[in-house]
Amino acid sequence: MPAPVIGVLALQGDVREHLTALTGAGAQARPVRRSAELDAVDGLIIPGGESTTISKLVDIFELRGPIDKRISAGMPVYGSCAGMIMLAAEVLDGRPDQRGFDGIAMTVRRNAFGRQVDSFEAPVQITGIDGGPLHAVFIRAPWVERVGADVEILGTVAEGPATGRVVAVRQGNLLATSFHPELTGDLRLHAHFVDMVRTAT
Repeated sequence: MPAPVIGVLALQGDVREHLTALTGAGAQARPVRRSAELDAVDGLIIPGGESTTISKLVDIFELRGPIDKRISAGMPVYGSCAGMIMLAAEVLDGRPDQRGFDGIAMTVRRNAFGRQVDSFEAPVQITGIDGGPLHAVFIRAPWVERVGADVEILGTVAEGPATGRVVAVRQGNLLATSFHPELTGDLRLHAHFVDMVRTAT
């Protein structure tokens, strides 16, 4: 089976790191800035960065409609940190003009863990990923406050300033985490998403 083609929304944030991790996990990784580039991928990662900036750039680059359409058609999408916010149905403490893709029936709180100086690292065990907990890096991260009936909670913080908070979820072909797996060198979560894309195509 050929390697799936997975794009990284390349408007702002940790684009290069996700591209490197996807390649290491066995995918063909491509940056996505235009609708034609989106048409050529089997799955998409929305990276960490600044969610309000990503929201504005999605409109400037005329990608909102095409991404909405692909999500509705079942394209697998993984959002990390700001990407989680972009996939949420409801965002607390966001800007009034901030708009996401309303993909996962969850409520997230933006910058829930605090400011940049409050960034931290903690182990997180993810359902469906073997090999022990992931070393999760949280940078001005959101957390999930509520989920709908169709949302599976995959991981919570095991220790540190937010023990028990939900930081990883899945609904259908949509996956989201509060943390940044692309910064650790551990490719298991990216490999998990690559498998999701293979299954969906």
